[in-house]
Amino acid sequence: VFSGNAHTQLAHEVCDYLDITIGKAEVFKFNNDNTFVRILENIRERDVFLVQSISAPVNDHVMELLIMIDAAKRASAGRITAVIPYYAYGRSDKKDQPRVPITARLVANIITVAGADRVLTVDLHAGQIQGFFNIPVDELTAVPMLARSFQERDVSNLVVAATDVGDAKRARDTAHILDAPIAIVEKHRMGNQDRVEAVSLIGDVDGKTALIVDDEIGTGGTVVATADALKEYGAAEIYCSVTHPVLSGDAPQLLEDSVIKEIVVTDTLPIAEEKNTTKTKVLSVAALLGEAIHRIHSGMSVGAMFEK
Repeated sequence: VFSGNAHTQLAHEVCDYLDITIGKAEVFKFNNDNTFVRILENIRERDVFLVQSISAPVNDHVMELLIMIDAAKRASAGRITAVIPYYAYGRSDKKDQPRVPITARLVANIITVAGADRVLTVDLHAGQIQGFFNIPVDELTAVPMLARSFQERDVSNLVVAATDVGDAKRARDTAHILDAPIAIVEKHRMGNQDRVEAVSLIGDVDGKTALIVDDEIGTGGTVVATADALKEYGAAEIYCSVTHPVLSGDAPQLLEDSVIKEIVVTDTLPIAEEKNTTKTKVLSVAALLGEAIHRIHSGMSVGAMFEK
């Protein structure tokens, strides 16, 4: 298991779970801004896992991953698995405007062309992104882990709220674990400006504790607009459960000032100290990734991890 520079702490925790030492490699930039990778161990015919979350700066970390894959391929690795806890560009998964790219497909293409044999990731923005790859993709989900964190607390009269119709499946899966009803907030996004205006609510939240679920928090606009709508429709308390804490721009302050009581996220992305808020609780996905890596390496079922 080797790591790029995107999230070294998570890579070390994955190796702790596997009870192995992390592979030795050099991954850095020359003064001319070119990225250099050198693997410092013999990996000939070995099963190689490259851990690299595509976090900010996104394009730098994409290039690091591609160059690590190429280095491993040229070092005669037996199989190369790109472990991508957070898959950036996932929101660009379709042509929803004229003359725009499908960047999620482009990134899938270049990862494949670079030489990856399979991909391991967590909670893609849209499940169809798996189909953008012509190699096997194992998509793990943090939904059960996040849901269980609310099972452990005394939250009565709970309703799970989706931020839009597209997130209804995530809300249903969470609600099934928590044995709770669901509500859906219909929202309208203002062009390409990262601004969201909540419009209406499907379901009943009056007097209930609402749990907002989403795959990621970017600018925070979606979850804050959803929380404001839930409050307007009578929700007593509002929590939020999200896999990927992107937290771009003023998102931390926006969330801190919102009506949301607590935000539970995972560590698929590193959270800088200045982006952490008093409302944020972080759960680790190291064991989830570590177990999946163990199962892939051993030829065991990854899907069996989520059967119960």
